[in-house]
Amino acid sequence: MSLRNKVILITGASRGIGKHIALRAARDGAKIAILAKTADPHPKLPGTIYTAAEEIEQAGGKALPIQCDIRDEDQVKNAIERTVREFGGLDIVINNASAIYLRNTEDTPVKRYDLMHQINARGTWMVSKMERGDANPDAVMMMTKRYGMSMCVLGMSEELRKYNIAVNALWPMTMIETAAMQAIGNQDSVPKRKPGIMADAAYWIITQTGCKYTGQFFLDELLLREIGETDFEKYNAIPGTRLEDLGADFFLDEDQVSRVLKMREEQKRRDAAEGRKSKL
Repeated sequence: MSLRNKVILITGASRGIGKHIALRAARDGAKIAILAKTADPHPKLPGTIYTAAEEIEQAGGKALPIQCDIRDEDQVKNAIERTVREFGGLDIVINNASAIYLRNTEDTPVKRYDLMHQINARGTWMVSKMERGDANPDAVMMMTKRYGMSMCVLGMSEELRKYNIAVNALWPMTMIETAAMQAIGNQDSVPKRKPGIMADAAYWIITQTGCKYTGQFFLDELLLREIGETDFEKYNAIPGTRLEDLGADFFLDEDQVSRVLKMREEQKRRDAAEGRKSKL
């Protein structure tokens, strides 16, 4: 399915993974509402809702930049209403906005803990709740490294199945190179992948119709391998990075990681048997 003229609302889309998903959809000619707090340049993070909108338009899509803090009920409601009014509906919602703080319990301030839960769990729930009531899309997806967002997937996928609305989660296999990760610090020495790997995986998910896939927790590399992708070098932030040097993402299930590693080795053997230079 092409995303041409599909209306997509993406939270946290002024930079990083959210923006890359928007750019991938824009190549089909999608109409994209960009929700994020950054309307003016940030002192540490590049990109605003307006610079993202320009890139989306240049890529072939239509963009609607909306300044929105997903912790604020009125702002979320107004953003959804504005999207529907501007584009005539809403087909897909991608909950990408999130907050992270990589410290142990003792070193985590209460305000940081509150921020993560207000954005990751409450914000995701509120955006999904309001779009269901006001716009009734075909698909909702959570771009997640956050367990609170994952719990939303489990509940909403069953609640919304009767309306033929699919709700899925997408997790990264490895750390992703984003401005937000750079701002966190202490991760610079770990090789990462470009956000494009998440964008390509997300594109496949949101182009599936109906509820054939719902309540699923997709892993970017595993999904792409299962649908036939073999060139993963293009996703390396540092060209030529060895597989074993890529930093695995936080909180991954060991069985999932082992499954991907097994698929990598099988592809290597096929490449060798057929005389191809492996791209793995």
